[in-house]
Amino acid sequence: MVKVLIADKLSEEGVKILQDAGFSVDTKLKLPPEELKKIAPEYEAIIVRSDTKITADIINAASKLKFVGRAGVGVDTIDVDAATKKGVVVMNAPGGNTISTCEQAWALMLASARSTAAAHASTKKGEWERSKFKGVELYSKTLGIVGLGRIGKEVAKRGSAFGMSVIAYDPFVSAETAEKFGVRLVALDELMKASDFITLHTALTDDTRHMIGKDQLALMKKKAYIINCARGELIDQDALFEALKAKSIAGAAVDVYPEEPPKGSKLLELDNIVLTPHLGASTEEAQFNVAIEIAQCIKDALQGKAIRNAVNYVQLDPETYKVIEPYLPLAEKIGRFLSQDIDGAFKSIQISYLGGISRYKTSVLGSAVVKGLLAKQLEETVNYVNALEVAKERGISVEQIQKGEEEEYLSSIMVKITTDKGQRTLEGTLFANKEARFVKLDGVYMEVSPSQYLLVIRNWDKPGTIGFLGTTLGKHGINIAGMSLGRKAPNDIASTILNLDNAVSEDVVKEIASNKNIVSVKFIKLQ
Repeated sequence: MVKVLIADKLSEEGVKILQDAGFSVDTKLKLPPEELKKIAPEYEAIIVRSDTKITADIINAASKLKFVGRAGVGVDTIDVDAATKKGVVVMNAPGGNTISTCEQAWALMLASARSTAAAHASTKKGEWERSKFKGVELYSKTLGIVGLGRIGKEVAKRGSAFGMSVIAYDPFVSAETAEKFGVRLVALDELMKASDFITLHTALTDDTRHMIGKDQLALMKKKAYIINCARGELIDQDALFEALKAKSIAGAAVDVYPEEPPKGSKLLELDNIVLTPHLGASTEEAQFNVAIEIAQCIKDALQGKAIRNAVNYVQLDPETYKVIEPYLPLAEKIGRFLSQDIDGAFKSIQISYLGGISRYKTSVLGSAVVKGLLAKQLEETVNYVNALEVAKERGISVEQIQKGEEEEYLSSIMVKITTDKGQRTLEGTLFANKEARFVKLDGVYMEVSPSQYLLVIRNWDKPGTIGFLGTTLGKHGINIAGMSLGRKAPNDIASTILNLDNAVSEDVVKEIASNKNIVSVKFIKLQ
């Protein structure tokens, strides 16, 4: 009999779906890692929430394991790389807590506007201080939403119902899609300046960590409030504390924290903040919905019917996968590169498969490109399985073209991305030893190894520019590991891409950009 382990609390309705399918279901909560590792070989599937960690050790020990299910969105407690290497499919339940989290954001927004928590505590003490708790209305105010995904869109709908003007920052949503929800897209700084209430609904990535810091908080109106029901590390906690302590903003409401529970957090000392213990998904409906969703996914997968909501599953026959697999990292890196090398909101993506690879089923490579493009802000929620659908939801058109064997390389992938501010094209290939290379940027031939740190410079083709770059980076202790140069014509704008051993700070980028021959500088991180 197929055995399923439920390692964190799951609604009974979810358990019943699995039992009715004829599976043997064991519920064993709060198991120590060593105990979980010991019993893991008994199970074909394991379901967790956010408490239990499924590590590489547990995955490698689980000899029968085929599926790991997360009753929720984030899979940060599951070693997805280890699961992929072992052939274990990881699934999540991305839609179950959308409304719950949206409503929690509104609860905190209203509580902030009307000092509800403080007024409640005061009244229970026998006080009657009506003048002390004079609030503000939401009507006619500006609501700023950071992240216009599933939850952000639901927040936007309700903002219109409150009679608010709704703006949003999301570089991965088209203006046309935003308009359908009554939202006007703006830059982050503009949103911080214009909003009376700001609510965060974006994933945590290297690029979004501390995206709201001292500089962004300083742009806010003195009477503005900021709400965070997404991820604790989106806001620099020290900067938020200082802004609230100085009363340079009216208040904040927080449901999520970098460390949970937030023991010792300075935010606990303040009286102009509302704090709740990560209740975004804590409703009967959300618990029911995620349990039903993940149980149904696990049931169908174990019965061989369908694999849905998988974050690491690629369905290809073995022969095709053998050809395609080496191109997956290349495709994703092309996407990651372009997402950081171009400004503006994405409108369209054209992916061309050139040469021999065009004879195969390449749609998964398209998913890899789009995953790379969107990962800058959506890393937790975008994967090979859902990337094309996520792009569609955000109003980004994706076209994939098979171009045959008339091109310059045996096989290559060319991606053209168009935003509301411009267009960029990058072509990549694999050399004979399967080493990835970027070979053409905006029609300019180059040979670039897609390493972790790249510095992309567009400069006037003048003597001394390369020397200036080397001197400046050397002065700051940044070693150049490789260099590729290209130009269309002498004395025109040239492209220079440097492989670096170290990350480059914003100050160093600004120093390079100050040179009169430098047109633009972009620091790009591919891993």
